[in-house]
Amino acid sequence: MNLLDRAINYATEKHSGDIRKMEGTPYILHPLEVAAIVGTITRDEEIIAAAVLHDTVEDTDATLSEIMELFGPRVAELVAGETEDKRPYMLPEASWRIRKEESLEALEKSDDIAEKILWLGDKLSNIRSLHRAWRRYGDTIWENFNQKDPVEHAWYYHTIADLLSELDDQDAYIEYAGLVKEVFGERD
Repeated sequence: MNLLDRAINYATEKHSGDIRKMEGTPYILHPLEVAAIVGTITRDEEIIAAAVLHDTVEDTDATLSEIMELFGPRVAELVAGETEDKRPYMLPEASWRIRKEESLEALEKSDDIAEKILWLGDKLSNIRSLHRAWRRYGDTIWENFNQKDPVEHAWYYHTIADLLSELDDQDAYIEYAGLVKEVFGERD
């Protein structure tokens, strides 16, 4: 099997039984969507494989050393760049802002276009899901999240748009920025 096939099998196994928040769909559909988005920007199989694997370390029992061993150092490095320290000793709502600030700071410091492409794929998939729920349920959707303040989400999604602006010639970025504006309005 090639790298991408192995990543899909591994992620499917690790996310088995997991359900996507609000949508109730099998979780594996999210990393597959991220990979499909990333595949519209690059043909680099390592970046696409990392897209499939991007939530395994954060949300399953997978480890970065396991990802490194099975998929190589570049894939592991890209997955690490998408993995938040969830701080299991803190309530998720208490650590939300800290985790997002750390992630954004790392993204801002990165000069790795592969990492930025991966971020764009993940966040476009997320804002698509958020947009669908927002259109259906309005502002009641925020009750489903650890962070219930839509102003905080707006700050996060707008900041991502700013930090990924070098990809503004990509259809994925144009869609992302448009959905962010539709859900959250213009940046304050």
